[in-house]
Amino acid sequence: MRVSWKGIWLRLLASALFAGMALCVKKAATEAPVGQIVFWCSSVALIPIVFYLVYLRVFPLALKTKNWRGHLERSAYGCLAMFFSFISLAYLPLTLASIFGFLAPMLAIPMAALYLGEHPGGHLIAMVLMGFFGVLITLYPMLESPEMSQATLLGSAAGLIMAIVTALAKVKIKQLTQTEHPGSIAFYFALTCSGVGGATVLAGDVTTSWQWAELTTQSVVWLLGAGFLGGLAHVIMTEAVARASVSTLAVFEYSAIFWALSLDFIFFGDVPGLLSLLGVSIIITAGLNIIRRQNTRMNQ
Repeated sequence: MRVSWKGIWLRLLASALFAGMALCVKKAATEAPVGQIVFWCSSVALIPIVFYLVYLRVFPLALKTKNWRGHLERSAYGCLAMFFSFISLAYLPLTLASIFGFLAPMLAIPMAALYLGEHPGGHLIAMVLMGFFGVLITLYPMLESPEMSQATLLGSAAGLIMAIVTALAKVKIKQLTQTEHPGSIAFYFALTCSGVGGATVLAGDVTTSWQWAELTTQSVVWLLGAGFLGGLAHVIMTEAVARASVSTLAVFEYSAIFWALSLDFIFFGDVPGLLSLLGVSIIITAGLNIIRRQNTRMNQ
């Protein structure tokens, strides 16, 4: 099977854009609750998505679909992943939040195998467990620390849930690209998340943790940046998935760690410890082994 280099380069670019979005979200989270951030990011993300469709001269034709159920399922998984991802970013350093994201490509492969008719073998299961072991090693310094807070536990739990739901969303994206335009997938996802995020304003009457904040100019700038970068990243990621298999692209998602490490150091002065780097190495090694085995099977 021929490797799609265009799909690979698009996935690398998407990783860089998602890292920029994560930074903007983390900055905005100092003032705004998660629901408000989801609303802003998703609403603003519609702008680059629509411009993308107009540029391709397929707007609004590309939005026509007969697979509303597929879009609804993808959007539901993606919306859940976005909420949990933003919760994780609000409570954890960028690098640690990104590490949880590394579980998604590993989980996506066995899920894709199950949903698309293949069967994961013992090697695949072993590598997934190895990836989880890497996450535990990365978390160990925080878990043993007497200064460990409830926020760290909440952020870690959100990161784990995000990885699982993201893996399911990737499978749905791959299924949708068989019949749907990549831009329409990104459009309906952003539209759904915008509606769900906007609905959380009602939850503010029930609990103060969801109550929308009066934003400063700086927070508005961060939210605009998160929405624009996120919308562009989703379009590019969807285009990448349309051009290459889930297993081929999975390994290149690990490039996000270099962006996360750099942004954590530049903006927050955080330097990862040796155990954290060891955990990242184990996760990446597990992912590389999965890709190697998967590519070997496809070439047989």
